[in-house]
Amino acid sequence: MNSRNKTFRLVLRAVLLAIIIVQAMVPWLGFIPLGFISLTIIHITVIVAAVVLGPKDGMLIGLFWGIATIVRAFAMPTTPFDTLVFTNPIISVVPRVLVGLVAGVVFHWIYRKNQSVVMGSAVAGVLGSLTNTLLVLGFMGIFYTSATANAYGVDTSLLFKTLIGVAGINGIPEAIGAGVITPLLAKALFAATPLKPE
Repeated sequence: MNSRNKTFRLVLRAVLLAIIIVQAMVPWLGFIPLGFISLTIIHITVIVAAVVLGPKDGMLIGLFWGIATIVRAFAMPTTPFDTLVFTNPIISVVPRVLVGLVAGVVFHWIYRKNQSVVMGSAVAGVLGSLTNTLLVLGFMGIFYTSATANAYGVDTSLLFKTLIGVAGINGIPEAIGAGVITPLLAKALFAATPLKPE
């Protein structure tokens, strides 16, 4: 890897980390609250990092997102439920790190097969997004069953059906958004920098 390539990687990593911190802390930049659900768009930054810089950097950016989620849950919770659930690293950090891993591995596997940045990054966007949705909701249901049921106003026996509904209502639009936006950003970054898909 030449020094110019290394410099671009370093700069892009720093820019993406800064974007994650701003998105996590400023309402409407990373999360769009819609009543009791909020559509996440912050995961696209992690997915783009994983596609353009590789799984390790995707996991690093995801880790920062997770840490920022914990800080936000302590410092700027929107409900007491946020403080209870999102201060737990298993819910706030682990899924975020795995978004970077899944998106990076999926993109590079597909790219090696067919040399298509668009197809690889679209699939990476969808699967990376679903990784976040399913793990966060699943862990909430497992670790905070009664609190999550109370928050959604349902009996604990109906909680997992409710979470599947939330995953569909939230997760599908988020995954489609990531599948559309990731290829646009990835193609632009590969075109504008000396970085190439590995």
